[in-house]
Amino acid sequence: MAKKEPKLLTTHGIVRQDDYFWLNQRDTQEVLEYLNAENAYAGEMMKDTEDLQKQLFDEIKSRIKEDDQSVPFFRREYWYYTRYETGKEYPIYCRKFQTLENSEEIILDVNQLAEGHAFCAVSEIAISDDNNMLAFAVDFVSRRIYDIWFKNLETGEILNEKIEKTSGNFTWTADNKTLFYVKQNRQLRSCRVMRYTLGNPENEQEIFFEKDAKFNVGVGRTKSENYVFMFSGSSTSSEYRIIPANQPEAEFQMFQHREKDLEYSIEHFEDHFFVMTNWNATNFKLMKTPKRLTNKENWKDIIPHRDDVKLEDFEVFSDYLVLEERKNALNHIRIISLKNGEDYYLEFPEEVYNTGIGYNPDFYATQLRYGYNSMTTPRTAYEYNLKTRETIVLKQQEVLDKNFKPENYESKRLWAVSHDGERVPISMVYRKGLQKNGQNPTLLYGYGSYGISIDPNFSSARLSLLDRGFVYAIAHIRGGEEMGRKWYEDAKFCKKKNTFLDFIACAKTLIQEKFTSPQKLAGMGGSAGGLLIGAVANMQPDLFHTLIAQVPFVDVVTTMLDEDIPLTTGEYEEWGNPNEKEFFDYMLSYSPYDNVKPQNYPNILITTGYHDSQVQYWEPAKWVAKLRATKTDNNLLLFKTEMNFGHGGASGRFESLKETALEYAFLLKTIGGKG
Repeated sequence: MAKKEPKLLTTHGIVRQDDYFWLNQRDTQEVLEYLNAENAYAGEMMKDTEDLQKQLFDEIKSRIKEDDQSVPFFRREYWYYTRYETGKEYPIYCRKFQTLENSEEIILDVNQLAEGHAFCAVSEIAISDDNNMLAFAVDFVSRRIYDIWFKNLETGEILNEKIEKTSGNFTWTADNKTLFYVKQNRQLRSCRVMRYTLGNPENEQEIFFEKDAKFNVGVGRTKSENYVFMFSGSSTSSEYRIIPANQPEAEFQMFQHREKDLEYSIEHFEDHFFVMTNWNATNFKLMKTPKRLTNKENWKDIIPHRDDVKLEDFEVFSDYLVLEERKNALNHIRIISLKNGEDYYLEFPEEVYNTGIGYNPDFYATQLRYGYNSMTTPRTAYEYNLKTRETIVLKQQEVLDKNFKPENYESKRLWAVSHDGERVPISMVYRKGLQKNGQNPTLLYGYGSYGISIDPNFSSARLSLLDRGFVYAIAHIRGGEEMGRKWYEDAKFCKKKNTFLDFIACAKTLIQEKFTSPQKLAGMGGSAGGLLIGAVANMQPDLFHTLIAQVPFVDVVTTMLDEDIPLTTGEYEEWGNPNEKEFFDYMLSYSPYDNVKPQNYPNILITTGYHDSQVQYWEPAKWVAKLRATKTDNNLLLFKTEMNFGHGGASGRFESLKETALEYAFLLKTIGGKG
C-alpha cells in the first residue's frame, strides 16, 4: 500500500485530490523503494507459476529458428540481408557484392554493440551512395534518444566521431559526406533539422526549427534517390520541403504549404511527383503533379477517392502502379498497368488475413515483393511477376514445432453491434474442434487510437495459448482505421468513449456466441490500449475475469495538462486540449485513474518500463496505488516495472519473451487452460 500525500489540483474551478502525485519524483529513494516493493510482491504472488513461466519461455523460444536470415534485396551493386545466430539476441547486418555467391561482409553486428548494455536498440542504418560509409543510430537507455555512429566499411573502423542525442532519424545526401538528422527538445518532440558534414562537425548547422508544438519533423530520401525531403507533420496536417540530393547546401523548397486538415505524402518518379492525400478525400486518394509545379493547384487525380476503401500505400514502377488498400478491416493489393490500363487485385485464400507491399527499391523491376500472413499462416514473403502474373515464395517463417500445422487451427470473422448500432469486426483464432460451450478461456485484444489498425497477424508465441484451449480475438474497435478514416475520426476528442463501448460490445458478442463467459474472459491492451483496459475496468468490471494493461496511458487529465511531459502538446489533436473546459470535462469522465471507485475489479496485471518516454512510469504506478486503496475485492492486482527498459520493453529477441511468459502465466493462473 503506497502512502498518501494529498495534492489538490484545480482546473476550470474543479478540484481533484491526487493522493499519489508524489510518485512522479523519478530516482528518489521513496519512489524506487515503492517500485521495488511492487516488483517483489508481484514475484511472490506469481511464485507458484515460476516453473510454468520457464516452461512457457522455453516453449515459445523453441519455436523460433535461431539461425534465421531475411530475404536478400539488391541495391547499388550489393545484396543486403539480416541474419541471426543461434543463442544471440540481436541482428547481424550483412551484404555481398554483386552476387550471393560472393563472400559475406558484416556491416554491423549489433550483438557486439550491445555487449555490456542491458538495452540496445538500433533505430536506423543507412549507407552512403558510394557504398563506403555506414551511419547507424543506437539507444542504450530505452528513452528513444539515439546517438548516430559512423563506420568506414572499407577499413571496418568505427569512427570516434558521432552525433549525440538525436531522434534516430537521419538521411544521407548524394555527396557521401553530408547528412541531415533530427534533434529533439526536452519534451522529446522532434523539432530541429540539422545538416552535418562528416569530418567537419564544427560546420554543423540548424536548417529548420518547427515552432508549432503540435508538429514533429522528419527527413528522408525519395525512392528515386534524387531528392532529400524534410517533413513536418501533426496528426491532422503535413508539409514537405525538398532539395536535390546532390545539392546538400541548397535551400529547401516548399512542396505544398501546410493547411488545416490537409495531409499528404510524396514520391518522385522521372518528371513527376506522386502525392497521396486526403484533400477532399477522407479515405485518401492518389494524385500526380509535375516536379517543378508542386503546389496543390497542379495536382491531378490518378486514383480517385472512394467512401468504402481507404488508400493505405502505393508503389510506383515504370510500367505499373501498385496500391495497398483497406476495406472491411482487410488489406488488399491492387495492380494497375500504366501501359494498357489492366486493373486487378491479388487474390488471397483466407477469410481473415493481412497483406502488404514489401521493399521494392527498383523502379524498373517487373517483380513485386509483398508479404502475407494470417492468424493461422506464418509470415510469408512472395515475389509476384507483374508481366506473367506468376508468384513464387521467397521465404516463409519457420515454426520449429513438430506439432504445428496451420490446418489444425481455425480463424474467422465475427461482427459485434455496438451501443449506437455500428458493426464492429472481430478477428479470432482457436484450435479446430473447439466446443462453443461458453467455457473456453479467451483473450480479447484491443488498441483503438491514433488511426493505428491492429491486423490479424500470425504469432508463434500465441500457439502456447491456443494449444491450451484458448480463443484469441482482436477487437477492431473505433480509433483505428480498419474500416476507413471515419472509423478513426469517430473515436477522437469527445467521441473517445466509442472505443471503450466497442470493446465492451465485442466482449459481449464472444459471450453471446458461446465462445466464452465472464469467468473465462480476459482483456489486454498496451499504451493507448492500456487506456482502453483501464476505462473498461471502471465501466464494466464484471464482464472480465482478468485484465492485462501494458505500459498503460491511464492518468489522462493530469498528463494532458502538463506540457513538460513528452508528447503532450502533440496529443491535443488526438484527445483534445484540457485547458479548454469541454475537453477537460470529457477526459475527466473517462480517465482511468480519475474514475477508480469502490467496486470489485477483475484480476489485473499491469506492466511498465522505468525509462518509458511515451507513457511515464508513474501513470501506472499511481493507478495501481489508487486501485489498491479503493477496490473492494480480493482479486490479484500485480504491478511489474522493468527497471532497465522503456516503452517497447526488452530490446533482445529472447529477453522480451520473458514478459510474454509472465503474461501467459498470469492468464493461465486466473482463467485457466489445458496443460
